[in-house]
Amino acid sequence: MELPGLGEHCSERTCKQLDFLPLKCDACGEVFCKDHIRYDDHKCSSAYKKNVQVPVCPLCNAPIPVQKGQIPDIVVGAHMDKDCKYNPAQQKQRIFTNKCLKPGCKRKEMMKVVCEQCGGNFCIKHRHPLDHDCKGSSHPTSKA
Repeated sequence: MELPGLGEHCSERTCKQLDFLPLKCDACGEVFCKDHIRYDDHKCSSAYKKNVQVPVCPLCNAPIPVQKGQIPDIVVGAHMDKDCKYNPAQQKQRIFTNKCLKPGCKRKEMMKVVCEQCGGNFCIKHRHPLDHDCKGSSHPTSKA
């Protein structure tokens, strides 16, 4: 018994398999077999319509809102041309900016290390009052 009206051929160029349970792509509307129904498997040109991911600007790391039907690459490109808050000088900001006040020491720290007695900023090596000849109080003591 032959059933000539049953099934459809896969729309993938390289496949064309007769499938009795064909699947219709919800983005492009073409019919595919189970092996080619995923957007990537048939290189769906309309997949961007169903893509719900939010693209992020590669320069300023801000999420870019994309409306349905818009191509994300074009929207991100337009953002980069007009609205991007990217600051190239920000890349060159220095991290180690807190210079040690001990005479002769040239070390810099990422965070301030303030002496409780004199209020000076020192490196890790000279942070204790005894290590930087503290003049803040009459008797230099260390709580270490």
